[in-house]
Amino acid sequence: MPSFGNLLILTIIALLAPLLLGLAPRLRIPSVVLEIVAGVIVGPSVLGLVRVDQAVQVVALLGLAFLLFLAGLEVDFHRLRGPLLRVALIGYVVSLAIGVAVGFSFGAAGWVRDPMLIAVALSATSLGLVVPVLKDAGRADQAMGQTTITASSVADFAAVVLLSLLFSTSGGSPGGRLVSLIVFVAFVAAIGMAVALAGQSMRLGDLFLRLQDTTAEIRVRAAVVLLVAFVVLAEGFGLESILGAFLAGAVVGLVDRDSATHPHFRTKLEAIGYGFLIPVFFVASGVQLDLGGLIATPSAWLRVPLFLLALLLVRGAPALLYQRSLGTRSSVAAGLLQATSLPFLVAATQIGVALGLMTPVTAAALICAGLLSVLLFPAAALALLRKRVSSERRGGTEETT
Repeated sequence: MPSFGNLLILTIIALLAPLLLGLAPRLRIPSVVLEIVAGVIVGPSVLGLVRVDQAVQVVALLGLAFLLFLAGLEVDFHRLRGPLLRVALIGYVVSLAIGVAVGFSFGAAGWVRDPMLIAVALSATSLGLVVPVLKDAGRADQAMGQTTITASSVADFAAVVLLSLLFSTSGGSPGGRLVSLIVFVAFVAAIGMAVALAGQSMRLGDLFLRLQDTTAEIRVRAAVVLLVAFVVLAEGFGLESILGAFLAGAVVGLVDRDSATHPHFRTKLEAIGYGFLIPVFFVASGVQLDLGGLIATPSAWLRVPLFLLALLLVRGAPALLYQRSLGTRSSVAAGLLQATSLPFLVAATQIGVALGLMTPVTAAALICAGLLSVLLFPAAALALLRKRVSSERRGGTEETT
């Protein structure tokens, strides 16, 4: 029987991280950063108090699945249309082009075996981190916020698909995985339509309404079944489980249009994810971070600022496309927010290390760059947006400030 000692320490860290941040409200650090750093401290790289055993590995795997599930749930496909979608797609193509060039540079330096892995890893945006920042700034429903959210949604979705298509731990050729992906998406669409049609049944709707807030928690159970089913289905097709988890969230988000009858449904899902599973995944990722190897190789520290600069270049540069519609200051702020990435980097580096396409030291440097992006870029974007508001109140314009 597996021991729960290591899991206990990780859950205690998951509890203390937001509490410590709550005691210091001026310290605007996302909880995920503190969780990963704490995992590094208690892990083999520093104190050696915790190891990733069977219990931790299972919960962390569920945490990764739930993280991608909630990311898919954040994507509002009803907004992905028209000029915003067109600009977002062009921006993502630009990101990939820059990412490939950056990847070849890092490949020439011997840091990664496949340049495309770096390109895909750097092309994502942490939608779950960007949306709260925009909401707190009161910009989520404005042009700047909508543009950033749309671009981030496209980047999240495309990066997950490309990572699963090009770099699957299940093996197989990219061509074979492409066929599997097409068939898998067809299955997902069919299941999504079946779920949507079932939701229109008056009898079934009344049954769900009666059971949703009892101990049955029928809507939550149905969402979890869909999540696990899509993960198993993705693995069965030789694709990455994260794609199944992400698409499960997207399907639930599409079907769950009218929340008037179940206003607490998404809150309950977030409670499962952010209350237990996802923090354990991030702390466990910190435990597994090869900080010792990074410290033992002084030249490897140079990779951290270079990866951070690459992240800003790959995801920030496409924001220049917004300059005509949003203005200079808002475009720069959007670029900084788009360059904020961490959860996807953690997932991508784990796959890269498992496939032997990057060393644990390179993975550690890339995750450290992601940590810095979460710490620095949203704060800089908020500072720019505050300056714009101040200049507008004084009667100025973006261009003159």
